[in-house]
Amino acid sequence: MDWKKFTRIGVLAIVGISTAACGTKEANEPAAAKEEVSRISYADIKLGETGKDISTSIKVLNQRTDMLKEDYPGTSWNTYVQRFHEMYPDIQVNIEGITDYAEDSLLRLQGGDWGDIMMIPEVDKSDLPAYFLSYGSQEEVGKETNYITRWLFDNQVYGIPSTAVGRGIVYNKKVFEQAGITTLPTSPEAFIEALSAIKEKTDAIPLYTNYAAGWTMVAWDDYISGTATGNAKYINQILLHTKAPFSDPGDGTHGYQVYKLLYDAVKLGLTEEDFTTTDWEGSKGMLNSGEIGCMVLGSWAYSQMQQAGPNPQDIGYMPFPLTVNGKQYSSASPDYNFGININSSPENQTAAMIFVKWMSEESGFSYHEGGLPIKAGDLEYPEVYQSFLENNVEFVEDEPALEGEEDLLNILNADSELMLFSGGNEKIQTLIEHAANGDMEFDAIMEEWNQRWSDAQEANGVEAK
Repeated sequence: MDWKKFTRIGVLAIVGISTAACGTKEANEPAAAKEEVSRISYADIKLGETGKDISTSIKVLNQRTDMLKEDYPGTSWNTYVQRFHEMYPDIQVNIEGITDYAEDSLLRLQGGDWGDIMMIPEVDKSDLPAYFLSYGSQEEVGKETNYITRWLFDNQVYGIPSTAVGRGIVYNKKVFEQAGITTLPTSPEAFIEALSAIKEKTDAIPLYTNYAAGWTMVAWDDYISGTATGNAKYINQILLHTKAPFSDPGDGTHGYQVYKLLYDAVKLGLTEEDFTTTDWEGSKGMLNSGEIGCMVLGSWAYSQMQQAGPNPQDIGYMPFPLTVNGKQYSSASPDYNFGININSSPENQTAAMIFVKWMSEESGFSYHEGGLPIKAGDLEYPEVYQSFLENNVEFVEDEPALEGEEDLLNILNADSELMLFSGGNEKIQTLIEHAANGDMEFDAIMEEWNQRWSDAQEANGVEAK
């Protein structure tokens, strides 16, 4: 799929296609008219009371195909559904998983046959009302739920997070001990020293890139926001108007230092010997068994690494080794969000909203998956964040874009073809290739990225300074 065309043009086009495909009067009504038939808002739902008279069946489309397997070592979809049925026996929940969710979910959205709930894929925020039911205003929903700004448009919340993740590094504690690393690194220099010690004193691969998987590369983008700046406004407000944002600020922070850490590790031979042969599924067991020292992934990976072998006690999660004015930060953002079909019947919309609220407040899903608390006021953090809390790492949630700029990041991403945070694996893979081959210096790569970003800003009349 041509992601540039899809982001800029395709989303607009499929609005008309999907509504036409539905073939009903309701599907072709303006979003505002459909909004009027909504029976309830998220804040109105009282679990165990609201909707007890509903008898219906809803379908949930999601990316967690592993949770559909009988031998899934964690809490499976079947277990969650059975528990939900204890409270709502007349609301049947059918789970459908998609392996290549990022791309295939967009096709399903286009076809309009995805069911009642889906994990919202990458669409322009201005198109949210055409596809999804509003849960209510930011003020109303914010009293109930954390991390709701990812799919916020015109002060309406269209997505409830399934979980929220912090940003750090998943690592094998035993490997670090064998290498003589007694203090977690808090700077890029200390991290490179730690990787060098692992290479010298153990048989483990110090840092595993997971190059071949592709999608794992996008993880590096996630660290250039609050983790590298400590600023909640950086991604959705400041970056859009920053001239040459990939330049070296001179203080060991920002995206420059994040990407340089990867480049330097590869250049110094502190990663796998052949990056083209990495194996995502296999890497989980390799980290669990001590064949890998660490991987740069969101906290969602922690539980998967623990479940991948007989040594869950050896898996740890550390803050990313950057400090901003002497303090460490961690970008905290929602993983996939539950969206409810604007074209579902009012009864199914209510049933879907009940299930979403149950998943957020009663299921424990976010906690089980190593996520940050989703329910407002919940202060129970899973063990994955122990070192973060002990070291007073501050979690930073990105603030939403300014009014009128909700889709500007998508536009600049598409026109620059850098695709930050979504589909940007090619640029990271290219960075690894240059570092391994020694055919392009890091600063030259950053200059190229800066030029592409500046050209996109100029093409769209964006003031940059």
